[in-house]
Amino acid sequence: MNYPVLTSIFLLLCSNVFMTFAWYAHLKELSHKPWLIAALVSWGIALFEYLLQVPANRIGYTVLSVGQLKIVQEIIALAIFVPFSVFYLREPLKLDYLWAGLCLLATVYFMFREKL
Repeated sequence: MNYPVLTSIFLLLCSNVFMTFAWYAHLKELSHKPWLIAALVSWGIALFEYLLQVPANRIGYTVLSVGQLKIVQEIIALAIFVPFSVFYLREPLKLDYLWAGLCLLATVYFMFREKL
């Protein structure tokens, strides 16, 4: 088992939860507040995202290229964002998420094919 990759993925999963809340939760929770308040709250949440994302990338970079790390992060971001938008923001589930996911799987193939 490749522990740096698993550790990096776990930390990126956690950081993406914070990132998604920082970027989008204010649309539901702070829509009645001035944008500056929403920005400051989001910035505070994003601090926790960075406390996880920076070590995740440092650990992952010991065994993955920066391109591979970015693709892993994008896959994780979509995997977090879709349930967040459907269950938290009550957005409709669209077939476009499936197509976007399939396109990302193609990027995974191209970024990792030399390791396959």
